[in-house]
Amino acid sequence: MKSITIKGSERESVGKAATRAVRNAGMVPCVLYGGDQPVHFTAEEIAFKNLVYTPNVHTVVIELGGKTSNAILQDIQFHPVSDRILHIDFYQLHDDKEITMDVPVKITGTSPGVLGGGVLRLNQRKLKVRALPANLPDFVEANISELEMGNKLYVTKLETNNFKLLNPENTVVAQVRISRAAMKAAQEAAKAAKAPAKGKKK
Repeated sequence: MKSITIKGSERESVGKAATRAVRNAGMVPCVLYGGDQPVHFTAEEIAFKNLVYTPNVHTVVIELGGKTSNAILQDIQFHPVSDRILHIDFYQLHDDKEITMDVPVKITGTSPGVLGGGVLRLNQRKLKVRALPANLPDFVEANISELEMGNKLYVTKLETNNFKLLNPENTVVAQVRISRAAMKAAQEAAKAAKAPAKGKKK
């Protein structure tokens, strides 16, 4: 999985007044969990642009005073009106410990059902993946090459390589629905098949 580097500074004071001053300075208060003890730090709000405002997922390298820690974004709080970032929690990664993340679904292949007039619907844009940090995928591939019109692609049909999918087995990832035009054409064809041929003698 691709990684983004966030450079920050450790915080000594974590009271409400200090936190308010941090935000007023265009910084975001953060906490890194998962180590011996939580680490409070701040980083510029603009540094999180490519981490937060994207459909992709990334691991994070947090640089604090020359020390680096690998982590993932665990929780984020936004201002209810301005939508500015108020606070971010990170969780430190360990090479020998599995981690759970929501990973985007990437559609691959061409569906015969879509070529025949059906409509592809992506039911799950992200799936819950569990893996060691080194095996976390950038996306989960959903191949729709065998989906005929009316078919569904279940999570159990997806290929997993060194990672596990934690979604229930009956989770529908994608499906090809019959379009209105295709349905109308099928109905008209059925009517034509039932109607007696013109000019046919009894």
